[in-house]
Amino acid sequence: MEIAIIAHDGKKADMVQFLNKNKTLLQQEKIKIITTGTTGSKAENAGFKVKKMLSGPLGGDAQIAARVAEGKTDMVLFFKDPLSSHAHESDVNMLVRVCDVHNVPLATNEASAQLFLNAIAIK
Repeated sequence: MEIAIIAHDGKKADMVQFLNKNKTLLQQEKIKIITTGTTGSKAENAGFKVKKMLSGPLGGDAQIAARVAEGKTDMVLFFKDPLSSHAHESDVNMLVRVCDVHNVPLATNEASAQLFLNAIAIK
């Protein structure tokens, strides 16, 4: 299962805490994590093996959306910062749309992300 991990700058620390909280599940052999660039670096520093795409503003969100459209990515965990504006908002909206079109689960906050991981942990 391929899970995409993305976090806006104001949510990167929250994402790392979330990853650490779910480390046992996320480090299973059946789980592959892809990330946008900076989020991936933070995840690597926390001990996670990830495949990094470009930074979000440089096209990483679009790269992950392409993987969703190709059927390679099974779930997207995107900790969005709703209190800040983002120059690449059109890429974010495109990623959300592609997830909707291809019926891929997309969590935009920690509560929904935890529900998704709890669901796959039961399998």
